[in-house]
Amino acid sequence: MSQRHKRPKQAVSSMEQDIRNASRKHDFRMAKSLGQNFLTDASVVSRIAEASETGPKDLAIEIGPGMGALTEEIARMAGKVVAIEVDDRLIPILRSTFALRSHVIIRNEDVLETDMRALIESERTLASGEDAEHVRILGNLPYYITTPILMKLLEERIGASSITIMVQKEVAERITAKPGSRTYGALSVAVQYFCETEYVLDVPNTAFIPVPKVDSAVIHLRLLEKPPVELISEALFFDCVKKSFGQRRKTLHNALSGIGGLDKQQTGQLLLSCGIDPVRRAETLSLSEFAALANRLAQPGL
Repeated sequence: MSQRHKRPKQAVSSMEQDIRNASRKHDFRMAKSLGQNFLTDASVVSRIAEASETGPKDLAIEIGPGMGALTEEIARMAGKVVAIEVDDRLIPILRSTFALRSHVIIRNEDVLETDMRALIESERTLASGEDAEHVRILGNLPYYITTPILMKLLEERIGASSITIMVQKEVAERITAKPGSRTYGALSVAVQYFCETEYVLDVPNTAFIPVPKVDSAVIHLRLLEKPPVELISEALFFDCVKKSFGQRRKTLHNALSGIGGLDKQQTGQLLLSCGIDPVRRAETLSLSEFAALANRLAQPGL
């Protein structure tokens, strides 16, 4: 009769044990509604911090610090850290953890409702009395609000030098995708209009508690001083992008029909005037081609 062998339990990391201990001490339970999944892999924390390029003369702003694992690492590197946490139940834990770190500021706010420009201006001065050389944004963004947070940071032009975030792997692939790939879409174009993108590393779902259903990835975005293309109208550019990808299986001739009040024949003429074959699809167009479309559309007498 064969013996049954129990599957050995996976060793609990020190970070996971710290989270469990703090949760018990403060009677904290993770909220599914807030998309809370806490990172338990110290090597991933180190890689995020390293990728952020944070230095001793920088202001680091962390979105969603949780119980402070990344905050702890960044606090060793930055001149000042501002951690923005929406869950008021975590504030006592964070303030207790960083009580002796005067350069770590804990703010109980919803980043989507925060005036980030005003926050940066109010926190830019370091303990030395000097203004921070760079503003670095970091965080483990909840999956369900990743895009709204990211686009808020980019569109408001808050003056940050970089954004280093952990997001759902599928979203990371879309953000960093190049023209012609199956993951290239409106989000790719929008982010790459503002940033140089870098895919840093994959993070398996087993690196979190509770374990999410999907894997994650870390990306690093270096904000550009000026966009890579010149536009007559940003609004028209993003309208072109949105409409082009709105029905991505359709040719551009069909997807863009009606834009700017143009009929189908005029839409075809618009594309041809920009050197774009009307039977191409949105995922094949570069930023410069989308810019050419938008600029041509903005000109009178089309």
